Amino acid sequence: MLAEKTIELGILLFDGFPMACLTSVIEPLRAANEIVGQEAFCWHLVSEAGQKVRSSANVGFEADRPLSDCQSIDILFMLSSPVAGFRDPKQGNGALRALARHGTVIGGISGGVFPLVRSGVMTGFPVSVHWCYEAAFEAEFPDIEARREVIVSGANRYTAAGAAAAFDLALHLIQDRLGSEVAHEVACWFQHPMMRGTSVKQQVPNVRQSDSGDRLPPLVTKSIELFAGSVGQPISITEVARQTGVTPRQIERAFKQATGQSPSHYFRAMRMKAARQMVVYTKDPISEIAAAVGYSSVAPLVTHYRAAFGLSPSEDRRRINRFRVEDNAPLPSS
Repeated sequence: MLAEKTIELGILLFDGFPMACLTSVIEPLRAANEIVGQEAFCWHLVSEAGQKVRSSANVGFEADRPLSDCQSIDILFMLSSPVAGFRDPKQGNGALRALARHGTVIGGISGGVFPLVRSGVMTGFPVSVHWCYEAAFEAEFPDIEARREVIVSGANRYTAAGAAAAFDLALHLIQDRLGSEVAHEVACWFQHPMMRGTSVKQQVPNVRQSDSGDRLPPLVTKSIELFAGSVGQPISITEVARQTGVTPRQIERAFKQATGQSPSHYFRAMRMKAARQMVVYTKDPISEIAAAVGYSSVAPLVTHYRAAFGLSPSEDRRRINRFRVEDNAPLPSS
């Protein structure tokens, strides 16, 4: 099946974007062009003002055009770190909203969903959020529905969680334009075993039993789900036991056998991971982060954070700031 017209993509890059996501979008499209023997897709690297952009690996990329010159673009994907944004937010966000109003498909991949949502074009739309950014995303955008599906699409909006999801998204574009046989052949070129759909959940790191490698038992899995749903308002082991229909002692034994930890220590580790996301990927004061993960004051958060990561939240943020600045100014340390 040959394309009637070339689909023109723009990849809007911000400093700190992940290179893997860029190649995961472009390479499948390039392969599709080769397979069908025509330019079914073309792409342009875009930056806010046409300036050079550096990836998270500190590799520089020259932009083909500025955002203001994207009226011909059919699809615009944003790639960035979670803390990236426009130097001129009013103009940049306005340009994105204008493109969306005129029918351009708009999307964000991995950390690119953060500036995408900040622009206002995702109001009322659910968003695929990479699991490692969930706490930071929900802290900044409590009114936006964050989903764990690898791809969330609909009404000219696409979001994808990470490089592998970006590859899947490219395969969907190929299938829609050139058919499933071409998409399958592209997947085989890259030994990509399957094209994941919009209903597929992200793979998330999970503790396995150390002796057998088995997945966590159902009681522990259900307890973790309850913990995850109450990070901001910690749930007691007694309440978890009540909701799972067992005794607190059974919860304790199940966690010790499956994870080597007590349920309270496991839950604390989950809260610390959420806190670190917010320390690293938001500008929220440490006091607000403490409240967001269920602490009434900063002191116990600092104690548990230092035990988990070897330094305090403020020290961790200063460490990150040595490698990253936002609008030429470091993130606040407190």
